[in-house]
Amino acid sequence: MRETRTSRTRAASRLSRLTTGLVLSASALLAVAGPAGAAAPMDPLPADIPDYQAALDLVRSADVRATVCRFLSVPLPAGDGAGTPQPIPEQADPCEGIPAFTVNDPLALNEITPGFVAGTSLPIATEAVKLSHLVSTLNAPVNGRNATVMLAPTNGGGWHLAAVRDGDSDATYAGKATVGTLVFTEPQIRGWYRLKLTTVEPLNDQARQGLNGQSSVSLSDYQKLVKARYADKLPGSGYDAAGMSSGYGTASRTEDAPSSTPVLVGGAGAVLALAGGAFALRRRRNTSG
Repeated sequence: MRETRTSRTRAASRLSRLTTGLVLSASALLAVAGPAGAAAPMDPLPADIPDYQAALDLVRSADVRATVCRFLSVPLPAGDGAGTPQPIPEQADPCEGIPAFTVNDPLALNEITPGFVAGTSLPIATEAVKLSHLVSTLNAPVNGRNATVMLAPTNGGGWHLAAVRDGDSDATYAGKATVGTLVFTEPQIRGWYRLKLTTVEPLNDQARQGLNGQSSVSLSDYQKLVKARYADKLPGSGYDAAGMSSGYGTASRTEDAPSSTPVLVGGAGAVLALAGGAFALRRRRNTSG
C-alpha cells in the first residue's frame, strides 16, 4: 500500500513538473514575441524576427514603393471580380500623381502550424504558432485607400515582396500583441486570436465563430477545434492542391496571369500578387470584423 501511494506521488510530481515546463516554455516565447514586431527599449531591432533589418530595407525601397503606387493607381473593379483581366498601364514613374506616403515598419504575422492542426505538436506556444509573413501598412490612406505590403521569407535568409493587399486589417490585428501575449491568425477563416500563456481569446467575429461563441478557451481545446476543422486539409491534401491550406491561396495563385503584363482581376478586397515577375490584382474574401 505504501508503494502504491509512493508511485502515485511520484507520478503526480512528474506531471506537475511537465505542466510547469510547458507553461514556462509558452511564457518564454510570449515574452520574446510580444508585442509583435516591437523591439525592447534598448534594442533597435526585434529579436523575434529574423533578418529584420533586411525587411526594413525592403519596405523602404524604391521597388516596393513603385509597386504600391501601381496598386493604388488603378481603381478597384466593381462587382464580384468575375470579369476579363484588365491590363495595368505601364508608367515610367508609377508614383506620379500619387500623394506622398511612407510604409510603416513591418509587423509579425503569426499563424497556426500544421503540426498543431494535425495534433502531433504539443499545445504550447512554441509549437502551436509560427512566424509566417511580415506585414506593413501605409502611414496614412492615399486617396481614401489603404494598403498592406506583405513580405515572405526567402530561402537562404532575408525577405521578398509577396503581395500588396487592399486595406489594413492584417497589420491592425498583428499590432494588437502586447507584452506577455502573442497574436496569431487561423488563416482559413481569417480569424485573429490573442494567446496569453495557454489561453486563446478571439479578436474578431471570425475568431469568435471559430471558438463557437466562447470568450476564451485553453490552447489544448483550441487545438481540438482546429484539428476537427482542418486535419484533412493539411499540405498534400486536395484542399492544399487547390491552393487554400496556407490561407493565402488567393495571393499565391497567379498561374493564369500573363508572364509579364500586369493585370487587374477582382473587386473589393483585392490582392496584387507577385509571381514570376507578373502582377495580378485579385479579389480576396472580405473578412473585416
